[in-house]
Amino acid sequence: LEEARRLRAIAVDKTGTSTEGKPALTDVDSLGDRSELEVLRLAASLEAGSDHPVARAVTDGWAARAGEPAISLLEVAKFGSITGRGIEGTIEGRRYILGSHRLAEERGVCSAAVERLLETFEADGKTAMVLADETRALGVLAVADTVRASSKRAVADLKAADIEVVMLTGDNARTAAAVAKEVGIEVVRAELLPEDKVEAVDELVKRRGHVAMIGDGVNDAPALARSSIGIAMGAAGTDTALETADVALMQDDLRKVSDLVRLSRLTAAVLMQNITLAIGTKVVFFALALAGSATLWMAVFADLGASLIVVANGLRLLRSLPKSTNSH
Repeated sequence: LEEARRLRAIAVDKTGTSTEGKPALTDVDSLGDRSELEVLRLAASLEAGSDHPVARAVTDGWAARAGEPAISLLEVAKFGSITGRGIEGTIEGRRYILGSHRLAEERGVCSAAVERLLETFEADGKTAMVLADETRALGVLAVADTVRASSKRAVADLKAADIEVVMLTGDNARTAAAVAKEVGIEVVRAELLPEDKVEAVDELVKRRGHVAMIGDGVNDAPALARSSIGIAMGAAGTDTALETADVALMQDDLRKVSDLVRLSRLTAAVLMQNITLAIGTKVVFFALALAGSATLWMAVFADLGASLIVVANGLRLLRSLPKSTNSH
């Protein structure tokens, strides 16, 4: 509460923070001799062990499109996570990867056909993933998330409070730019690994002084720890993010952050008023006592009276709380 009034910049994650964090599978395109359903089955099998929102979107998409309970997911061996890029695993003796545009380029499977599909999906603000084996891309999948209705208003409120808002995300640049434009954020840094987010927060701290980071995932935890105030989305956030953060938003509404800043500034103002009033009253009474003009009722007022005034002044803050907060 004390630190929030000093904030000069806030960095926000995209998925689950600026957006609802409930993406849905929208597209599956096959690039080889496998059908779209086979591509989706392989992708869902790889994602089955993950609780990431994008992974759930893929597995839910498989369940919805397969339509046959007899069709089960495939067993995955030697499963591994590629930090900030995707996942990999062995299915029926073949090694597969499923991950970002960046991962596809690193593994040398980003052909012209893959690039065209990725550019199309990313321009629409979708998160695209490439499924590939050890030699070539097999398909491209896309999921879309919904921007939180409150995000645009929250960003506007923070800007009005003279706070710079920056988006830091591991998603691709086109998708991040589309979401950022929708919510009103001009500065976007995309395709960031966890350590890149930490560096970005460090840069903001050097440039702006006091910085908050808002996130919900494991990849956000290092940046949450490095910022002046780490803020986690309480409902959608992972355990790691919640344990690392200083503040948890119990309602995943970014407008609560602007409420926090406003309340912090009001609290600091009232605190200074109360300190000035309490000390000033004592100084006046002390001067009257030295002059021989002090009386008993003046002493009572300087002590108990000043205490009551300070408490009453502090209670004015209750009227400044948002209605939604006051009702809880």
